[in-house]
Amino acid sequence: MAELTLTAFLTLDGVVQAPGGRTEDRAGGFDFGGWLVPFADEDLNRYLTEVVDRAGAFLLGRRTYEIFAGYWPQVTDPADLVATRLNSLPKYVASATLDRTHWAGSTLLGADVPSEVARLKEQHFGGEIQIHGSGALAQSLMALDLIDEYRLLVHPVVLGRGKRLFPAGGPPTTFRLEDSRTTGSGVAVHTYRPAGHPVFGSF
Repeated sequence: MAELTLTAFLTLDGVVQAPGGRTEDRAGGFDFGGWLVPFADEDLNRYLTEVVDRAGAFLLGRRTYEIFAGYWPQVTDPADLVATRLNSLPKYVASATLDRTHWAGSTLLGADVPSEVARLKEQHFGGEIQIHGSGALAQSLMALDLIDEYRLLVHPVVLGRGKRLFPAGGPPTTFRLEDSRTTGSGVAVHTYRPAGHPVFGSF
């Protein structure tokens, strides 16, 4: 059985919208795209390479798929592990608007995405099924407790608005910290696994 993992870039106030470019996602009048870029350093690149090296397949939302498919197929250097994994491993795309995919090795999921993801997790890919970005997809799978591990890369910047990974009204969940590290530019990388419902008390 394959584990489903999520790797997400967040600001200190939990925003995940458009980390990599000014025009990546302007929904809601968001004009702060590209907030990740000043913090991208060799430590971050090494960590992401380490993560992608564990992949057996990828699960992407429509917007992330289109961004990745517009860039990674053009990176053909066999020494680039991230490009090699993304271009060669199976990619599953959750979308209500796409009717076909063009990136080699990519497959559109059907309308019942949670059921199809649950079936994918029963397969053996020789590694993790990795979600990168894909906030709306991640939220839908969080609500059904389908994500096994969260890798949250928290950047030292506050934006005050934008789409957040953990929405209001989401399922109350406790997490167990598995690993923590910091990059040279100040990005705090936390790895968590869900640990059940919160327990409440009083002081």
